[in-house]
Amino acid sequence: MAARGAVTDHAEVFTGLRPLLFTVAYEITGSATDADDILQDSYLRWAQVDLDDVENPKSYLAQVVTRQSLNVLRAAGRRREEYVGPWLPEPLLIDESDPADDLVLSESVSTAMMVLLESLVPDERAIFVLREVFGFPHDEIAVMVGKSPAAVRQAARRAREHVQSGRKRFVPAGSEVAAAASALIATAIGGDVQGVMDAIAPDVVLMSDGGGKVTAARRPIHGADKVARFLVGISAQAGEGMTITAASANGSPALVIRWEGVVGLVAVFDFLDGLVSGIYLHVNPDKLVAAESVRRIDR
Repeated sequence: MAARGAVTDHAEVFTGLRPLLFTVAYEITGSATDADDILQDSYLRWAQVDLDDVENPKSYLAQVVTRQSLNVLRAAGRRREEYVGPWLPEPLLIDESDPADDLVLSESVSTAMMVLLESLVPDERAIFVLREVFGFPHDEIAVMVGKSPAAVRQAARRAREHVQSGRKRFVPAGSEVAAAASALIATAIGGDVQGVMDAIAPDVVLMSDGGGKVTAARRPIHGADKVARFLVGISAQAGEGMTITAASANGSPALVIRWEGVVGLVAVFDFLDGLVSGIYLHVNPDKLVAAESVRRIDR
């Protein structure tokens, strides 16, 4: 009976922290699939721990998840260097019951932020996430990443300055921008190049992640005219059996497009001053598996 009670206690604690732990793993690795695997392995390790020896379960589990996330990120380094075309994080479809007014959390998982975090080395990325998003103190982060508190403070400062110099203004998902995203795609499907141009910013950027598995733009596309023509061109290839569903992905309005019930594309949109400023097209089938599940995030 005692053993069964201990297992229940472990499960209760882990379940309560799961959304936060998943968010830590996702923001460090950029992969919801890897985050799921990391949490599964973390729970197996956690189940072997004597709870009487753990003073702070949140900090302890964040340490376990962070170290495993860093291992995964380091192992993925060469694969990402050799990646065909732009690399985008796996699209993260978010449970709408999560707090919508937590702008720090929403921005931290935004596609633009996740792409920016790719320019940090693994340790700096983890330190930035743990400090700026989750608010862990420097001394706890030092234990999590295996560095001295002084080194963590220096790395945190470098990462923060780097992110601040490259971050864009974040506009969270809302009913108005979600409707605008749907209207944009409808306009593209209708073949109206000028109509698309009217809905996007002059300096809009489109990134398309096919990973060499399917046809996609190998480089980012810049400018309203080129982006509009690209969207109209790919929309013309849409055939029968296509369905479009509005969603919230990475804290931004998104559209999940299915062909014969199978997810074939997830489009995520950044907005600025009422116009689409960034478009991220996820078409790599390996990454679209993540779009079959809605996740809960927390910090």
